[in-house]
Amino acid sequence: MNTFSTCFRNHKWTVIGCAVLILACLLALFMPSRDLSFGRALSAIKGTDAPSAALILYRVRLPRMLGGLVCGCALSVSGLLLQYAMSNDLCAPGIMGINSGAGLFVLLSALFFPGRLGVKGIFAFAGALTSAAFVYLIAWKAGASKTRIILSGVAVSSFMTAGINVIVTLFPETVTDKVAFSLGGLQYIPIGQLLFSGIITAVCCVTAFFFSGGLDLFPLGDETAAALGLPVKAYRFACVGLASLLAAAAVSLCGLLGFVGLVIPNIFRMLGVKSAAGRILLCILWGSSFLILCDLIAGRLFYPFELPAGAVLSCIGAPFFIFILLRKQTHR
Repeated sequence: MNTFSTCFRNHKWTVIGCAVLILACLLALFMPSRDLSFGRALSAIKGTDAPSAALILYRVRLPRMLGGLVCGCALSVSGLLLQYAMSNDLCAPGIMGINSGAGLFVLLSALFFPGRLGVKGIFAFAGALTSAAFVYLIAWKAGASKTRIILSGVAVSSFMTAGINVIVTLFPETVTDKVAFSLGGLQYIPIGQLLFSGIITAVCCVTAFFFSGGLDLFPLGDETAAALGLPVKAYRFACVGLASLLAAAAVSLCGLLGFVGLVIPNIFRMLGVKSAAGRILLCILWGSSFLILCDLIAGRLFYPFELPAGAVLSCIGAPFFIFILLRKQTHR
């Protein structure tokens, strides 16, 4: 009976997640605004309206919606993988320094190879992996406990953020909008980079499903998981690598978005979803929906002024982070 109830809850959240994602995508494309009404958007699809309507729909709204889809999915699954690997609910790409490392290398690519999108993606992945390597190196020198890994991530994140601020201050032409890049936003989504990041995200998410059986053993503890035949160190290294690639795919597309990888995985942990495969699927659906809806709120809240989506995420994510801290303290 308990198994049936658990399966029903998981399926319920999956079905609702699909519906919410479809609704969020439709709102992102067809929500009326001063520039594009609902009727004109439909006419643009039929090809019966002025070219300006089709331009707004296909060159502005569609890439922005797809960017939210890719980045929300990438960041939420990345956060989930880090939380499994470190056995800590507070892990996220931003906290572990992975976002900042990818962001720093994205700016370096813009500085040395301006306009080359392929180079930008490669640099983002290199930065994310470099940050992850530094975190592991510092933690290994300091004792390699999970707590020290997280503290090392905070230190590396601060260092990389300082590098970002130096480059943006000395070479402001490396980024279109300093605030949008620092907070993260979906205003500027290059089509070529969108395709590149989308492919990387899809491959990494499929790979994460293959790792889900091993991830289910992490909560049992390293010794128990190893006794059951899981190569714990190899799995942990693979999880951090996948999380780094996913975070890099997002950062290269939408800047330093935070809190998606913290909020979404923890919501479904608190709702009682046990299986890693179920959590990965729910993170894909709800992470994408969450970011698209946050971007819609950011664009409409102070219209005609537009906030970066990261500003709304910070307003939601920071109190949520405090809530998790207080909840962990209460349950001790």
